[in-house]
Amino acid sequence: MRPVALHISPLSHIGLIVPGADLAQIVLASLKRSGDELLSNDILVFAQKVVSKAEGRVVQLATVTPSNRAIELSQLTAKDPRIVELILNESKEVVRHREGVLIVEHRLGLVLANAGIDRSNVDGVDCALLLPVDPDASASRIRNDLKRETGIDVAVVIIDSIGRAWRLGTAGTAIGVSGILALSDLRGRPDLFGRPLETTEVASADELAAAASLVMGQADEGTPVVLVRGAPIARAEGSARDLVRPKRMDLFR
Repeated sequence: MRPVALHISPLSHIGLIVPGADLAQIVLASLKRSGDELLSNDILVFAQKVVSKAEGRVVQLATVTPSNRAIELSQLTAKDPRIVELILNESKEVVRHREGVLIVEHRLGLVLANAGIDRSNVDGVDCALLLPVDPDASASRIRNDLKRETGIDVAVVIIDSIGRAWRLGTAGTAIGVSGILALSDLRGRPDLFGRPLETTEVASADELAAAASLVMGQADEGTPVVLVRGAPIARAEGSARDLVRPKRMDLFR
């Protein structure tokens, strides 16, 4: 099915998120202020930062003691050894490193820079923000909270800005999913001339994440939650882990 129109709109009046914040209630309050309400096929897209903040994933760097390995890598990459220690703690392995760059396999399976640890838009002089412990579970909790309050079963996607191999720049990428298929398998469907597609799998949640990121912004916009209506993505119990390429299939590592 193709939508007649795809509507992507940032929610206003979200405000600064603190540990323990109820993201479902914050979303519902924002919708009420704007005179809107949730519909059954809606998808809510959350920036990773607000989810991490609500879950208390802020670390005071003064509490971090770098290991010998972190100190060694910090000298090779010109990074703060305390940040490097956090990166190592959040990672399975170091994939690549050079001055200014530290690429790791995150414990979630994602291959990305700095284990997704960020210091931008984090309130505090000497703090860092980690990814949620389990973004799929975080998305499910928000979805369940919204359903309990409204009776409406919306889908929830948590996104982060992640760099991509072979391409410059970052793009919105799904790291947590609940209520939609993250990966859509189109193999076997006919093309325009009736030939069956042989290899086509679409990263539907990533396409949604990139679109939402356009209106979410990256700097001081203050719009970390986006409402999507009309997206032609199958409703199902998907997982962002479905998008992670298994290491045995990674020809470049």
